[in-house]
Amino acid sequence: TNMDGGGLVMALKVELKPGERIIVGDSVITNDNQRTRLFIEGQAPILREKDILTPATADTPAKRIYLAVQLMYLSADIEKIKDDYFTLVNDIIRAAPSTIPYVTKVSNSILGGAFYKALKEAKKLIEYERTLIGHVQAGSTGISESESGRRFAAGAGSDDPDEGGR
Repeated sequence: TNMDGGGLVMALKVELKPGERIIVGDSVITNDNQRTRLFIEGQAPILREKDILTPATADTPAKRIYLAVQLMYLSADIEKIKDDYFTLVNDIIRAAPSTIPYVTKVSNSILGGAFYKALKEAKKLIEYERTLIGHVQAGSTGISESESGRRFAAGAGSDDPDEGGR
C-alpha cells in the first residue's frame, strides 16, 4: 500500500496457477509454469480467466448478458454495447419475468458505472437461470415461472456479504 494524493491505495493481490491467464486493461497476461502472486495497483479493469466468457461460451440468455457486461467493463467505448445489453435484457425479461430483480441489480450497477459489481450481479443471474433451466429439464410442473419469481426474488442477491464491490 502507498499514499497517493492523501488516500490509501490498496493493491489487488492475484494468485495465478501455472498457465492461468488474466486480463489487465487491454492486455492478456499468461502465467508461466509455476504459481505466481501479483500485486496490481491502478484503475485498469482486471478479469481472471475463470470469469471470462467468450461469444462461443455465452450460450444462454443470462450468459449473453454477462458477456455484454464483461465487454462494457473491459471497453473504453460502451455505448454500442449498452444498446445490445438492453436488447438482451428485454428478451430475458419477456421470456422469464422472474429474472427482473437480478436484471435490475445488473442494470443499476451499469448505470452507476460500477461494471465489476455488475459482473458479479450478472453471475447471480446466470446461477438463477441455471435453476430455472433445471426445473424445466426436470419436467417439474410443480413450480410455475411466476411462483419461482416470488420465491427467489425476496432474497435475490441481498444477502451477499461482499455487497459494495471493489
